[in-house]
Amino acid sequence: MIGARSRSGDEARTREGPLRLCAVSRIAKPIEELIRFVAAPDGTIVPDLAQRLPGRGVWVDATAAAVAAAVRQNAFARSLKRQISAPADLPADVERLLARRLAGAVGMANKAGLLVAGYAKVEAQLRAGRVFLLIHAADAAATGTHRLDRIFKGLHGSADSGASIVRELTSAELSLAIGQPTVVHAAAAEGGASQGLLREARRLRRYRLGAAPERSPASAARAEKGRAGPVTGKGTGFGIAGVAGPLGDPIAGRCGCPGNRPDEDEDAGRDTDLDTGLDTGKA
Repeated sequence: MIGARSRSGDEARTREGPLRLCAVSRIAKPIEELIRFVAAPDGTIVPDLAQRLPGRGVWVDATAAAVAAAVRQNAFARSLKRQISAPADLPADVERLLARRLAGAVGMANKAGLLVAGYAKVEAQLRAGRVFLLIHAADAAATGTHRLDRIFKGLHGSADSGASIVRELTSAELSLAIGQPTVVHAAAAEGGASQGLLREARRLRRYRLGAAPERSPASAARAEKGRAGPVTGKGTGFGIAGVAGPLGDPIAGRCGCPGNRPDEDEDAGRDTDLDTGLDTGKA
């Protein structure tokens, strides 16, 4: 009976997923709500967005405000218990990497054949009910954007559609990711790559706004439990990773680290944790 209860507990922890302690707020949260940082050999702190770099990790809430506070409060050195250099522009550096990951996810959805670009094509896909994600350039004019949004919300319902409208990248960033000139509006059909795109968009949105992410009841319960309970379990990689890949962390090369974390590495978190402005009606 004791063995059965132990296995049951282990299974429950596996279903719940690991928690890590934010080094700034001292609140344990699910790892999808945090950013992991590691120290490079030269003592500079670098973000490990794919959570695969070796070494002890410092976990910080995935918002620009929390990262700025970690730099200001010298939280990285305190957590790692060694001299660490954290550049003042670290929050902006993390934001650039998150935007790069999102652009890579847009490119992967395009390569998977899930994405169309151009106002007319997007509208046709919307009316056919084939749109899982609606994508606008951050600098898109309001007229065309609002019309497409109304169609999308009319089909999906306004309660849930807002979270599936992506506006985090500029027209220039979308154009580069998709490989077409002047992309203003795009849409993605449902599929694995589109799910990955949505995760990256939500991650970047939350980082910029500091707003709480869309949580499942289980995730919210885990985070609330983490306010008082112990932090257990080791972190695991998630998302699409690889230092050389489109969604990898280019900054990893600066760290001089390989692309995978050895099993024996211990996390310090256990101790402390997108029309160019012209609405032409075409792309």
